[in-house]
Amino acid sequence: MARQLRLTRFRDVSLDDPFFDSLKAGYNGFSNWFAGKANEPLYIVADGHKISGMIYLKREDGPVTDVAPPLPDRAWLKVGTLKIEPAGTKLGERAIKKIVDTALVTGADGIYVTVFEVHQDLITLFERYGFVHAGTKTTDNGVEQVYLRSLTEHDDDPLKRYPFIRAAGQKFWLLAIYPEYHTRLLPDSILNNEPQDIIEDVSHTNTIHKVYISGLALQRMRPGDPVIFYRTSDRAGQARYRSVVTSVCVVEEVRRKSDFRGIDAYLAYTRPRSVFSEAELREKYVTSDRMGVAKLTYNAAFTRRVIRQTLLDEGILTERQRPDLVELPRADFDRLLELGEVNAGIVVD
Repeated sequence: MARQLRLTRFRDVSLDDPFFDSLKAGYNGFSNWFAGKANEPLYIVADGHKISGMIYLKREDGPVTDVAPPLPDRAWLKVGTLKIEPAGTKLGERAIKKIVDTALVTGADGIYVTVFEVHQDLITLFERYGFVHAGTKTTDNGVEQVYLRSLTEHDDDPLKRYPFIRAAGQKFWLLAIYPEYHTRLLPDSILNNEPQDIIEDVSHTNTIHKVYISGLALQRMRPGDPVIFYRTSDRAGQARYRSVVTSVCVVEEVRRKSDFRGIDAYLAYTRPRSVFSEAELREKYVTSDRMGVAKLTYNAAFTRRVIRQTLLDEGILTERQRPDLVELPRADFDRLLELGEVNAGIVVD
């Protein structure tokens, strides 16, 4: 069984699991704290009954006064506990995505986390996605560093402002993806009729960063361009109701085959974030001279899936138009996000 990130409650998790040994050793009173949270929700990463990750998130309103200097009077999402055991995947990125998504859903103005300096890998992960050092927190367990991320002020660096999208001056795209690759690449965009067990514990599932490989003219896209994914029909003749728009991403970069110095460089770039096996990746490299590789960030899943019939009714697509790679007017891009009930605040100009 694959590892999966799922929502549960403290009371339904056994504190005797070996996963918690380091937390009990590192934090005085951890067991009592855990028991006191019995009815509260938390996310765990589990392979069957074996726990390998935990994320506890808590909304806090008002100034945060137990850190120095105090955090201002705002709506905060606190990352109360985050531990992810590495297993060769990118679950850390998946945790960041879950944290930011939760902050947006709960209407937080910012996120903060406390972490001991010894956890440098975790600090580096937070800093990569826009968290900045903001002070310290002193407890009986020692001095922790405080890192925060504003959700109202946006950095010029696309990763530091993730998942927010700067639309001004960009082009907008509709990009097709086949059903057999869709949910493996974009797990939060799973359709209601797809089984959860197809979301495997592999790097491309757990990452914020995705690699899309195609013979399409992907070089038309530029860094910063928003891309809406269009999952093609899984049944012949039923595209009107089985083809759906599911998610929005942003282009990080686009490469042609000639941009790689050889197959090894190509594999090192594509293998961790592509849905294709190494054998499939090798075949594409050998057999396709027109191959393009787009690296994207996975910014948001649509809350409501938008079917092809709606795109026709809205005049976004025409009957004869192939939706492989279609440039969209800004108004159509905005309308698709509206139809998909994507958080309106995700697009900033």
